[in-house]
Amino acid sequence: MFIFHHLLLVSSLVPLALSYSFYPPTCYTKVLSMARELTQWAADLKRDPETSYCMAHMPDLYLDVHNACVMYKMRTYISLVEGLRDRRCAYTREVRKLGVTLRQLFIFMSEKCHGDLVFTIYDCAALERYPGF
Repeated sequence: MFIFHHLLLVSSLVPLALSYSFYPPTCYTKVLSMARELTQWAADLKRDPETSYCMAHMPDLYLDVHNACVMYKMRTYISLVEGLRDRRCAYTREVRKLGVTLRQLFIFMSEKCHGDLVFTIYDCAALERYPGF
């Protein structure tokens, strides 16, 4: 019975180990993937019938982690999401979750990865030109 349990444990862990990427994410890769996900998520919320009412007056969110203006853009967007006054919007789970996740990315970029990130451009207008998906 003992051998059977070990064999079962090993057979369940082998596929997990093989599917795991062998390098841990760096600060840069984590920030890059979060920014892409948040950009896509905000665009999806603008198109979703349940949240489009809340997101209609919100600016497009395009996060380029190489642009120094991204921190200002995130602060502004977080304050807009937190400032939603319409009762229906203020309690919409997806909109609130977007704001919380955006705040996490902001903290991650400003505190955790502060020395690892290098801004290569300073073009605030480029963040207003939404590339679309």
